[in-house]
Amino acid sequence: MEIRNYLDSTFLKLPAETGLADDLHDDLVRQTVLEAIDENFAAVVVRPDQVVMANKLVDKVASTVAVCTVIGFPKGTDSISDKLSEAKKAIENGADELDFVVNYQAFINGNHDLIREEIYNGTLLCRSNNRVIKWIIETAALDISQIAQLSALIKNVILTEFQEDDYASVFVKSSTGYYKTSDGSPSGATPEAVITMLENAAPLPVKASGGIKTYDDALQYINLGVKRLGTSAAKIIAYGGTSNESY
Repeated sequence: MEIRNYLDSTFLKLPAETGLADDLHDDLVRQTVLEAIDENFAAVVVRPDQVVMANKLVDKVASTVAVCTVIGFPKGTDSISDKLSEAKKAIENGADELDFVVNYQAFINGNHDLIREEIYNGTLLCRSNNRVIKWIIETAALDISQIAQLSALIKNVILTEFQEDDYASVFVKSSTGYYKTSDGSPSGATPEAVITMLENAAPLPVKASGGIKTYDDALQYINLGVKRLGTSAAKIIAYGGTSNESY
């Protein structure tokens, strides 16, 4: 088992979050992309405004690393039309994979029809363009019952509206890494949440993200059955180290 095949190396901090000037911040993003290429990770995940740069670096060396970006990030409350517009631009800019944040607040409030419409239209756009899509459900904002329900809702839309050939390219993903819990509980992936996702999203693949800091953490989720892992410490994890990063 090659753990690098599971790792989505992630850099989503804004300049204000790094405390760096724009040019130095861009250098950090560039370094993340180059590292992903050198280590042959599954994907590198960057903000939409960094997709063009990342795509150029990947194409320059004909790397197989996928360029991934986030849509409706981090709260997921953007309108469906705004998310689709953002996604279309990302695809035009060369994104291979798009991680959409589900409007989980609308789901919590019972607006399941909006969620079905969002899942259908986002997935249709991505699969029509042969792109991988990952639906971030923000597990820390949900209880276990809601995690099960939302995972199953996504699955049911895909199984009803799309072909079996599409299933492997539509993920259910745990977390943005940006949600803040009020009680200090984990804001990213947990074994309980991921097991619930796996049980209710199958046959769709699952991506665990948020709080994965060690090789053993990563291995635990792989052994549970996830197909991708999102982390800002991909290289550290790949070499068996421990990260202090929050994501």
